[in-house]
Amino acid sequence: MADLKRRARAYRIKTNPEWVKETLKAQIEDMRSRYEIVMEKIAAMESEVKAVLNDNGVSSILYVPYLNFARQLWKLSNQQGISGRSLAMAAQVLLDKWSARGLDPNILTAIRYQVFNIGAP
Repeated sequence: MADLKRRARAYRIKTNPEWVKETLKAQIEDMRSRYEIVMEKIAAMESEVKAVLNDNGVSSILYVPYLNFARQLWKLSNQQGISGRSLAMAAQVLLDKWSARGLDPNILTAIRYQVFNIGAP
């Protein structure tokens, strides 16, 4: 029962608005700088994807689904920390998914290899 009371007290403390405010205030600059770094990386990746799409003559109306494919690859390789053969297999699953949605598998493969340097599994 003592553990239950301790857990309830810890919950009340961490949900106290003043405590939350002070904690976020202490972290805000670091949070902003990390966000800016990630957004710069994503913008650079999207520019590379747009160059691949432009080189392959893709209509601009189709950029959105191709960029969504690239964003999912980026998330796999950067946020989820997958690498090597596991990343290649996950990238192939994404490629198959977006191919089934009507995108050109050759262009998806070009994005996978040219932008992310992920080979076939």
